[in-house]
This record gives sequence, structure tokens and C-alpha cells, in this order.
Amino acid sequence: MRLNRYGDRDVLHVAEVDVAPPGDGEVLVGVRAAGINPGEAAIRTGALHEQWPATFPSGQGSDLAGVVAAVGAGVTDFAVGDEVLGWSWQRSSHAEFVVVPASQLIPKPAGLSWEAAGALYVVGATAYAAARAVGSRSGSGSGDTVVVSAAAGGVGTVLVQLLRVRGARVLGIASETHHAWLRNHGVEPVAYGEGLADRLRAAAPGGIDAFVDLFGPPYVQVAVDLGVAPDRIDTIVPASWPLAHEIGVKTEGSAEATSTEVLAEMASLVADGQIDLPIAATYPLERVRDAFAVLEQRHTLGKIVLVPDCSRTVGDHQGGPR
Repeated sequence: MRLNRYGDRDVLHVAEVDVAPPGDGEVLVGVRAAGINPGEAAIRTGALHEQWPATFPSGQGSDLAGVVAAVGAGVTDFAVGDEVLGWSWQRSSHAEFVVVPASQLIPKPAGLSWEAAGALYVVGATAYAAARAVGSRSGSGSGDTVVVSAAAGGVGTVLVQLLRVRGARVLGIASETHHAWLRNHGVEPVAYGEGLADRLRAAAPGGIDAFVDLFGPPYVQVAVDLGVAPDRIDTIVPASWPLAHEIGVKTEGSAEATSTEVLAEMASLVADGQIDLPIAATYPLERVRDAFAVLEQRHTLGKIVLVPDCSRTVGDHQGGPR
């Protein structure tokens, strides 16, 4: 995927480019699946230019899973044919092949589907960071009552289950269409909209211990109004950060939990069935605009995943851009 300027979805296009060989410590991965994320849409429009400016032409994508096609000098942990998952920090994973440092990959557990593996990095690291950020002072969070907004989204579906694994009671704010899924995963659903604070008070008359905002500023204010201590409120939403900084709320997300150790732990939880990573839809690379059109409605349950054409070989990409 390429974009040559900031803009709406129409700036996205598929380009044919040579596949670069992996350098020292790098691995070339044939991508089987790559998740898409709201942050990528915000970067594409220029909304996050101050925090994360783009240089053009730009690629896109962080999440990835696939098969090792080549290894660079000094790589000993992976070999051609290995199944892996990980991340790119070069906005490059929405592609048929991607070069990444070996230090940003882990072996794919046998029980993990390609779609889940390719969608796991951003949501897994973000959920891990948020759960840790609002955990009890003892660090466990066991017995706490925790509220999560946008509980049925990509990060939300993973976070609510991770909190449950750690022993918390979880109230998940979501549209009623997703309440059944939340109930089936041990989460108590709460409808969003007018009267939300009253519904949360009624659901937790003994008080709310922690709150994670995955949607936007109004939820940070709701958390404060409910009497949640600022050091047990976390927001991952850039639009919420000015208010968060003003009142001392945490802003910990994927960057604070990015490591192969965290990714391996999250991959194991999904592969073992302790966490269900729902896949809302898959799209071929050529339909990336359609994929983002659905994502940007902000009503999908779980993740949307790109599935590049894995039938082509590295040789199909040589000979210059076309």
C-alpha cells in the first residue's frame, strides 16, 4: 500500500515495487495477514501529523504475520519457512512482503490462526498496557470493578477478556448489537449514550475502581465524574490526551508494552483459547479502501484484517516498479 499525500481513503493505492533484501539482523516475511487500525486512518488524514508526521510516499501498517522468505546476516533465531508474527515500525506491513528486524518477530503458535496472528500486535500490546496502567496498587487488579468504553472494538474485545483473566469484574460500554458477545465472554454490557453515568452507578453501586477510555474525551470526563482516581484511568485516544494531561489521567498504549515478551504472552492466551480475538472481516490488499470504510464507522466487533496474495513469489516483484 502507498499514499503520496494526506487525505481520505482515495489516497490509498496498490503499487508494484521491488522487494528489498533483508539486511543485517533483518528478516523478509511473506505476509499472510495484516490487521488495520484506527490510528492508521488518523495518520493517513494528517490528524496525527504533530505526533507522528508522515514522509511521502508512505507505506502503511504495523501488524503482520507470515512466512519467512529470507534472512539477513546474523539472524539465527529464524529460518526460511518459519511461521512468524510481529510488527513493523516503518509503516510497511500492508504489503505482500515486508522486511523487519528479527527482534520484532516471534514464532507463531500452532493454535493461532493467520488472521488472529496478523491482527494481534497493536491490540495485544495496547490491551496489555491499559490493563497494567489501571491495575490495582498490588498489581493484580483481582476483584476490581473496571469499566471499558468501546468494549467491542479491536482493542476492547481483547482488553475486557484480559481483565477477566486477571480476575476483574468488567463493565463494557458498547452498542446493544454487541451485548450478547460481551455477556458470552463474562463481561457485563452497558449501553452508551445519554444517562451512561447513571447506568454505570446502578451496575456498580459499590463503586468503580478503574476506567479505560478507548473512544474519546467524553468518557474520560465520565470516569472522573464517577469518582475514579485519575491514576486508575487510562486513555489510548489522542483526542483525549489534552484533558488527560490536565487532570493527571494516564495515556499508556501500545508503545508502553511493545516487546516480544508481551506479544508472546498475548499470542499464547489467544492460541490457548483464554482470549478470543474476533475477526469481523478479511479483505484482499486491493480492497483496502473498503476495509477502512468499514473500520471508520467504528461499529465493528473485533478486527478487520488484510489478506495479501501469498501465491506470488519474491521474484514476481523484481524488475522495478510497475
